[in-house]
Amino acid sequence: MIYQTIKRIFDFICALIGIIGTSPLWLIGIIGILTSDWGPIFYTAHRIGKNNKPFKMYKFRSMRVLRTPKQGAEASLRPDEDRIFPFGRFIRKVKIDELPQLLNILNGTMSVIGPRPVAQDQFDMFRYGKWDEAKKVPVGLSGPAALYDFIYGDQFTDEDEYMEKVYPTRRELEYTYVQKAGCLYDIKMIIYTVICIVYALFGKECTWILRELLADAKKSNPELDVQPHII
Repeated sequence: MIYQTIKRIFDFICALIGIIGTSPLWLIGIIGILTSDWGPIFYTAHRIGKNNKPFKMYKFRSMRVLRTPKQGAEASLRPDEDRIFPFGRFIRKVKIDELPQLLNILNGTMSVIGPRPVAQDQFDMFRYGKWDEAKKVPVGLSGPAALYDFIYGDQFTDEDEYMEKVYPTRRELEYTYVQKAGCLYDIKMIIYTVICIVYALFGKECTWILRELLADAKKSNPELDVQPHII
């Protein structure tokens, strides 16, 4: 209970400071989006949060507006590469597209660190069996699963390949977070997130963080095959 209270206060303060401190990036993002592809600035996604409750998650739009409504699933684990405009690709790379989620943190639907929010039509893929434990904690802007996706998963554009090589470990790391959740671990994940973004700006990968994440996933599930993922 004490940890949850501290976490909520920390989240609120961080979100408020984050929005003020990154306001120049918001301006750059808004101008870049509107000059790249005129339309909505934000993308609103329907996601599942703590206690499996649905909420609306905000992101900067990085893809061209569909002139014809898309049929079928609400979201894919892999982005539609053909629709991402150049500026959108850049803000995805350095995670500027995630900044509006500070609003979600401010209103309490998300936390700074936690399991990633799950799309409603992907709920059965991530929230069953032991992995449903993730519902006990607030979903987060970053965390071990998000970092694994950032360092390793983002290189896969084919969804079948992503499902084979990334999804099992990503799901395991969401469970890992629930087991390790605490003030010190949250701070560690924040530091790792900053390091990964800095590495990305210089075109490098945090392989040492990747190896640590894989080791954690392996501890959670000894039968998990992580060898093909080692860089």
